[in-house]
Amino acid sequence: MEKTKKQVPNARTVAVEILSQVFDEGAYTNIALNKYLRTSNLSVLDRRLLTELVYGTTKAKGTLDWYLKGCITRPLFDVESKILNVLRVALYQIIYMDRIPESAAVNEAVKTARSLGNEGTAKFVNGVLRGYLRKQAAGGFALPDEQKDDAGYLAIKYMHPRWLVKRWLGPHGREGVEKLLAFNNSSAPVCIRANTLVTTREKLLADLAALEVKAHASQWSSDGIIVDEMNSLMDIFEKLPNAFYVQDESSMMVADVVEPQKGESILDLCSAPGGKTTHLAEKMGNAGEILACDIHEHKLKLIQENAKRLGISCIKTKLNDGAVFQREWANKFDRVLVDAPCSGMGVLRRRAEARWTKDKKDLKVFPPLQLSILKCAARYVKEGGRLVYSTCTIEQSENHYLIEEFLKLFPDWQRVPIKHPLTGEMVEELQIWPHIDNIDGFYICALERK
Repeated sequence: MEKTKKQVPNARTVAVEILSQVFDEGAYTNIALNKYLRTSNLSVLDRRLLTELVYGTTKAKGTLDWYLKGCITRPLFDVESKILNVLRVALYQIIYMDRIPESAAVNEAVKTARSLGNEGTAKFVNGVLRGYLRKQAAGGFALPDEQKDDAGYLAIKYMHPRWLVKRWLGPHGREGVEKLLAFNNSSAPVCIRANTLVTTREKLLADLAALEVKAHASQWSSDGIIVDEMNSLMDIFEKLPNAFYVQDESSMMVADVVEPQKGESILDLCSAPGGKTTHLAEKMGNAGEILACDIHEHKLKLIQENAKRLGISCIKTKLNDGAVFQREWANKFDRVLVDAPCSGMGVLRRRAEARWTKDKKDLKVFPPLQLSILKCAARYVKEGGRLVYSTCTIEQSENHYLIEEFLKLFPDWQRVPIKHPLTGEMVEELQIWPHIDNIDGFYICALERK
């Protein structure tokens, strides 16, 4: 009997599988995608197509579902999950990818549906997509009235949940919100940080150029590099295994505010996966001691692995709940960093799924937790030491107003002016706005006793 050849999955089929992990199992888009890409034998073109389909469909989920509701008579939750993702992937191609013919998007979706179900499933997918095309040709779908429901209109146009758009319209205004939403939908560049224990930024840029990687220096961090064009990040890791760490530009600024010195004792209360922790170690020349904590054991292993790869030996890890006071740490550390768990509303460009997995109720959970951690952290700082608080959100209830509340509870503490990375001016806190600063949203504040 003749053996059948093992079928190589195509980009669209794989995209459906990854999206099912993201939407149904709570996986992070970037982690699920990168895990597949590391071991796949897809062509370069298919890898690019897969990446666009996964990130694009995830970002556009709410808008795609809005269109699908106009084409399917029964509720979307009654549609089998993977088949719903087949429809989303196909519709994303039809609406947002001009270079892919509509017929190709429909035909490939029908093939994928048939492989996942049966002929009836394939006919259902074909009917829904053909129905969308007929409706679009007949005049299209009427977006929410811009005058009566500005938030609803912007939500569909810019692929964000309506509640979040409505929340942002107040503080940012129509023009600011539109810019913010557009930024969140833009492609995020790969940013890396030079490991200054083994190289310099200038040397790393030269090494990247030798590998035919196009890159330029970050304006926001003296250690940062933005990669403009490359074949594969894995190729760079293979050639320069310990020379860099992948980290967002905004995140790199935290270590400069902490200002760690050689020989000091540092506590990083919420440290996983170790980007800021390893940066602190590099800033202090790997001389001193950093205690890196996290509430999850498996995340501590990530810190250990990253430290080992970068050649860092001054980091020790400990399983710890940052909101629970540890008496033995009282007045023990020269500097304490609280990179607090937060809503992540400043990094929606990179965390595509977050806009759909969080709701306005979730935003109320973070401030009490952040304050609890900060109250513990303040008691760990030595006399004359520094406490740094940071988040990757633009929600002021987690940033400015949270610090205001902390200072009312701890009147013997005060903000310490920090240097703005671009202007050089001294500011009491650093709030990075994505639509204004053109990098991921972040907040950093330094505190010391009066």
